[in-house]
Amino acid sequence: MTDPAPDADVLRERALASLTAARARTTLLTGCVEDPDLTAQHSPLMSPLVWDLAHIGNQEEQWLLRAVAGQEALRPEIDSLYDAFEHPRAERPRLPLLPPGEARRYVAEVRGRALDVLAGAAFRGTRLTEAGFVFGMIAQHEQQHDETMLITHQLRRGPRALTAPDPEPGPPFTGPAEVLVPGGPFTMGTSAEPWALDNERPAHRREVAPFRIDTTPVTNAAYQAFIEDGGYDDPRWWAPEGWAHVRRHSITAPLFWRRDGGQWLRRRFGVTEVVPPDEPVLHVCWYEADAYARWAGRRLPTEAEWEKAARYDPAGDRSRRYPWGDADPLPEHANLGQRHLRPAPAGSYPAGESPLGVRQLIGDVWEWTASDFLPYPGFRAFPYREYSEVFFGSAYKVLRGGSFAVDAVACRGTFRNWDHPVRRQIFSGFRTARSEED
Repeated sequence: MTDPAPDADVLRERALASLTAARARTTLLTGCVEDPDLTAQHSPLMSPLVWDLAHIGNQEEQWLLRAVAGQEALRPEIDSLYDAFEHPRAERPRLPLLPPGEARRYVAEVRGRALDVLAGAAFRGTRLTEAGFVFGMIAQHEQQHDETMLITHQLRRGPRALTAPDPEPGPPFTGPAEVLVPGGPFTMGTSAEPWALDNERPAHRREVAPFRIDTTPVTNAAYQAFIEDGGYDDPRWWAPEGWAHVRRHSITAPLFWRRDGGQWLRRRFGVTEVVPPDEPVLHVCWYEADAYARWAGRRLPTEAEWEKAARYDPAGDRSRRYPWGDADPLPEHANLGQRHLRPAPAGSYPAGESPLGVRQLIGDVWEWTASDFLPYPGFRAFPYREYSEVFFGSAYKVLRGGSFAVDAVACRGTFRNWDHPVRRQIFSGFRTARSEED
């Protein structure tokens, strides 16, 4: 027996809430600095904030106003300026971008018309509109760019522009260092989640051998031990490409870290602070995560292992939506949505624990896996190839679980992220695993 499909009013309310939350966050991220900061490029790895702002509006116009409602283009001449595949990030400051005031007016006009489209939506008839998928896709797209803009804020020099309360302190975690994930098949991916994106589909059975996985992400203290043991100076721990990369760029610690006498400091959103030992390590690339795991006598989990640890419920032999169950995330489950501007201490959120006892699989830090970004059996690109298909291959590694910068609408047990293995500006950490026979 399947759950009844939500009615149109429920879908409309969910879509409106998701779009409204995303726009409030976009407004915060673009309204907390002056216009020169919006038009500046704070790193060649990132777009100017004003590009992200207008790109958000342009995507919303193309899909909600043109594709769904059949409206004429508001600003057809700007489509190519905000095509992420036509212009690499490093080139975008030289484009004739909409200035901040004009960009704000444009995205506001698009949103006003989009809400009219939502008010009359039938949520049926095409795969694009079924269950409000296209509205969910646009809300997720905006939240993904909000995370990108938060990364830009971290890279930005100057006084702090954003503030948020720290996570509530809890008792130190004293549980086991690792847990056993039983071998056998489980259901990976989804065919039922209405707003799941194409690379999460379809659901399929995957066989996984028994393995052990860290109960929590690797902490700053544990990573410091790797540094102090000469981890960055010993090629034994590094993949050849990773060793060449860290030597070429003189990388000796996570991004934003520096040593001051006998302690490590980090820069976090305009503030310099002592690196907190109990937080999950942040801003490490895949090569660094892989090297640490080798040094520790372990390895990174595969993507399938990570998902089984996060979703598999042995009591019912089924896969959950989230580690804690099928209910949407609440604040006690995970550190999501830019509610805080840092990870919570390792071992936090016991209410978010998986049935197998693994913690913080959702939120806090994106977790590198050992796997390349590849399609699932039966994958079909939808609604366009450029969302996932053009990235499949060995050039990208999969990250799972989301970070404190990810909104719940763009994070679930099946959600897949990917990036180049050299990327460190992203909010990335990791946990390690080992095969049961090791």
